[in-house]
Amino acid sequence: MTKADFLVAPFDAPTDLPEADFAGPKRFFNRELSWLAFNWRVLEEAENPRVPLLERLRFLSISATNLDEFYTVRVAGLRELDHAGNTTPAADGLTPTEQLVLINADARKLLLAQQTAWNTIRAEMEEKGITLLTRGDLDDEDRVFLEVVFMNNVFPVLSPLAVDPAHPFPFIPNAGYSLALHLERTADKRPLQALLPIPQQIDRYVELPPRNGKQRFLPLEELLLLHLVQLFPGYKMKGNCAFRVLRDSDLEVEDEAEDLVREFEVALKRRRRGEVVRLTLSADAPPALRQLIMDRLIVTEDEVVELGGMLGMTDLKELVLDNRPDLLWPAFTPRVPERVQDHDGDMFAAIQQKDMLLHHPYETFDMVVRFLAQAARDPNVVAIKQTLYRTSRDSPIVEALCEAAEAGKSVTALVELKARFDEAANIRQSRRLERAGAHVVYGFMNYKTHAKISTVVRREGKQLVTYTHYGTGNYHPITARIYTDLSFFTCDAALGRDATKVFNYLSGYAQPERLENLSIAPISLKSSLLDSIAREADFARSGKPAEIWAKMNSVVDPDVIDGLYAASQAGVKINLVIRGICGLRPGIKGLSENIRVKSIVGRFLEHSRIVCFGNGYGLPSKKARVYISSADWMGRNLVRRVETLVEITNQTVKAQIVSQIMAANMADEAQSWVLDAFGTYVRPPAAPGEHPFNCHRFFMENPSLSGRGTAGAADVPELTHSKD
Repeated sequence: MTKADFLVAPFDAPTDLPEADFAGPKRFFNRELSWLAFNWRVLEEAENPRVPLLERLRFLSISATNLDEFYTVRVAGLRELDHAGNTTPAADGLTPTEQLVLINADARKLLLAQQTAWNTIRAEMEEKGITLLTRGDLDDEDRVFLEVVFMNNVFPVLSPLAVDPAHPFPFIPNAGYSLALHLERTADKRPLQALLPIPQQIDRYVELPPRNGKQRFLPLEELLLLHLVQLFPGYKMKGNCAFRVLRDSDLEVEDEAEDLVREFEVALKRRRRGEVVRLTLSADAPPALRQLIMDRLIVTEDEVVELGGMLGMTDLKELVLDNRPDLLWPAFTPRVPERVQDHDGDMFAAIQQKDMLLHHPYETFDMVVRFLAQAARDPNVVAIKQTLYRTSRDSPIVEALCEAAEAGKSVTALVELKARFDEAANIRQSRRLERAGAHVVYGFMNYKTHAKISTVVRREGKQLVTYTHYGTGNYHPITARIYTDLSFFTCDAALGRDATKVFNYLSGYAQPERLENLSIAPISLKSSLLDSIAREADFARSGKPAEIWAKMNSVVDPDVIDGLYAASQAGVKINLVIRGICGLRPGIKGLSENIRVKSIVGRFLEHSRIVCFGNGYGLPSKKARVYISSADWMGRNLVRRVETLVEITNQTVKAQIVSQIMAANMADEAQSWVLDAFGTYVRPPAAPGEHPFNCHRFFMENPSLSGRGTAGAADVPELTHSKD
């Protein structure tokens, strides 16, 4: 795509709702129902014919995983409030009880829609030569093959369990999937009820030798039912069902814990035994087995979901086969920025030349790893400081920090133990860092540290120069392949001082004063954001161009939403790209008629946080104020976490953010859903033969402005012309 004139679409006519009272809670959408709406959009990608077949299967698996986590965290929290008799309404006016009723109805529809999507995808997979078998489809040759597989790879990890007065009902862990069996002893017809937990440590799908050009798979539960005679000799099966359990997975940690790591280890053990929040059960379960499971797991009918199809769809990701590239997205190799190549891979030399913004995954996250690995080996580097919220199991980031510490450099690592579902992994990483000689700190008891900062202090001549990396995403090389995030590299002294003050705050509780280009939560980020929104409204009232462009995962903070409403009413044109939860009601006359909200769901997971203010000149403009952030606009991020909001002053980087990244996101139609005043997301229809603009494809095909090397700016496409 070449340069084009301003591509931001005009605002639609506002919706007139004269009877509505928008001074009260009706000015907000419910957070939980908005999240469910997001997961409906994920599921609809599983039904999108423009998406390759196995990528549709991946979307289906993601929608199932998302819904599981939603239940184990959000629904679990609402249940706890409901059981305690808490009637405090959410911002939209719904009590916990009312929210649970609405969630239950919508989630059940979603589960049924997942089954419908799976039936369609499974039929198409069959047409493409990928077959999912049942034990009734097997012939003698298959059975001989599976006998070997069962005895060698499955039988050793099975634990068949009788259920009777001498054998109490076993503990089923979160996401545990089991078979319940009604058996009869052949000798005297004595009944036996038993459980067969399906091991989570081995693959759910067993691959059989191909036949007639087809790849063939058998679900593990079918393999177990095929071999019940080896597990319960002398018994025959009279009935069976499958069930899957989700448990409350929130952690409670004592505020006054003397040893935070030990307290989290104890809390992780408690999590395993959390209350059941959802029981998914085969629709054809024998009544006696159904009642046994419900009684022993202590669940009510409201917490039971009967499904006449597949349970545990999260495991379908195993069938996204690497050996079928014809059914996957075309291969994509992230770019190495030209400027880094021009300096023979020397990150410090590339950053010295000019500030640099990398747009992941289009530009490789390996540059972040290289930055730290080079620092670990550079004899001129004296100190490294690093935040770690989530990272991979064999993290090259942690490897570089350990290498640096072992080489005698001063290494400080802020490891966040409260990163949900990564607590155990982070404990392991912290101990590894400590063994290498790094100084490990855990931040605050009451706040999560979600900021993404890394500093490298390097001796250059007679002075120390601080190289700083600010990111919008986690230091996680695996997720960086599919999450869209920003990495900002600079050796600007002011930004280096700001980062150092944040680290001092985290390690020594020294509240930073006089930050120069940075705002941080929970101290100043929210107030800075509200002030900037109000300033834009002042520009509108004085007749100057006034615009806000913002992109993030979620917007639910009532104060921020009210600030945006006030700005809209003052005449500020506001474009929001919100991937997930949105509590703001756009396009309502007299409330939000100048606000447009869209969500992008596509090949990559939108994750970067950006906000641009026209600053009295409109957008795009060289005089705009542009920020990147680690924070979504949610209460937890703005009040209960340590987060960053970094102002970008380099003109090339500003142009890259505004004229490339934000403009392309707003111009996207292929992957976009537009939110209306009633909470419905609508995908703009494409005319026959038309190829709507796809921002992911644009970024894959075009280099970024700040990462270019010897190429000139004219070689790098932008989507807008400056208004200056």
